[in-house]
Amino acid sequence: MRTLSVDLGERSYPIVIKRGLLSEVGSRVIGLGFNGRVAVVTNPTIANLYADRVMKGLKGAGLNPALITIPDGEEFKSLNEAGKVYDGLVRHRMERSSAIIALGGGVIGDMAGFVAATYLRGVPYVQIPTTLLAQVDSSVGGKTAVNHPSGKNLIGAFYQPKAVFIDPDVLRTLPERELKAGMAEVVKYGVIWDEGFFGFLEKNSGVIYSIGRETTHAIERSCEIKAEVVGKDETESGLRSILNLGHTFGHAIEAVSGYGTYRHGEAVSIGMVMAAGFSARLGLCSSDVEARLKGLLAVLGLPVDAPDIPAEALIESMRLDKKVSGDKLRFILVTGLGQVVLKEAFEADVRGFLLSFKKA
Repeated sequence: MRTLSVDLGERSYPIVIKRGLLSEVGSRVIGLGFNGRVAVVTNPTIANLYADRVMKGLKGAGLNPALITIPDGEEFKSLNEAGKVYDGLVRHRMERSSAIIALGGGVIGDMAGFVAATYLRGVPYVQIPTTLLAQVDSSVGGKTAVNHPSGKNLIGAFYQPKAVFIDPDVLRTLPERELKAGMAEVVKYGVIWDEGFFGFLEKNSGVIYSIGRETTHAIERSCEIKAEVVGKDETESGLRSILNLGHTFGHAIEAVSGYGTYRHGEAVSIGMVMAAGFSARLGLCSSDVEARLKGLLAVLGLPVDAPDIPAEALIESMRLDKKVSGDKLRFILVTGLGQVVLKEAFEADVRGFLLSFKKA
């Protein structure tokens, strides 16, 4: 077992990583000081796999759990579906002291966290991520949101959970595509923070999906980096923005393609390759860095080529992104493995790169 901490003063919380942890959820939630009613928010797929175990564990610990399900998929991360979760909380008479438990991937975690931040002006919640992407990224750091038709995560709040409970064993039931999509965020940590970790992923690319000790180490190191960054910059006023490597391009790809066409991690994979290519074009890094990143992502089974989307459509989407400043687009760009920098770029420069990247 490994316990990490997101250090935010009075709002600090643990990240507990342990095989078989799902079977301990009742005692773990009680250990946080909760009692009475709790709401488990999940989707039908995860409910079929794990809801019985979680609900029995919560009941066995003396809690009164209610199960609320929403459809599975990024296209359902909306205000409309959030409204249905509010309806469930009201129906089950959840109070301000009642906890919400997010049992699922990034969509569930973002949605449940957003609802927790706004229901009765804020109720506590716990993250139990069941996808690799959620375990290493979205469950940690308190970013909660729903999508708007014009852009991803445009409606949301920073609202920290009381704990994150990670059970690597649940990844054994994760579809291969979802597992690979999550690995994009793992690779991201090597690029933005730790070249040695990037090398570890290169060396172990053949066994990283085995859900063995290499996978667990990848989860632990990713959470360790995320926790350190969030502890230093909770609301993304500076350092935390480095976690957005690949996301300016990636979010535009998701929005223009239609949510659900690409998994978030797949779009981030393409976005990181584009960010590295743009960095090389601007002279910030060598082409070798771009080649190593593209090579690792490809070996891990992730997409690395830009989809057939007009450059203007991508730029229009990027204008709506939260990482825009004035009339310039903001990017996290690569200066070397383990090193990135925040840069602003004129639309004309981005347009020229997009046109050349699509031809490459």
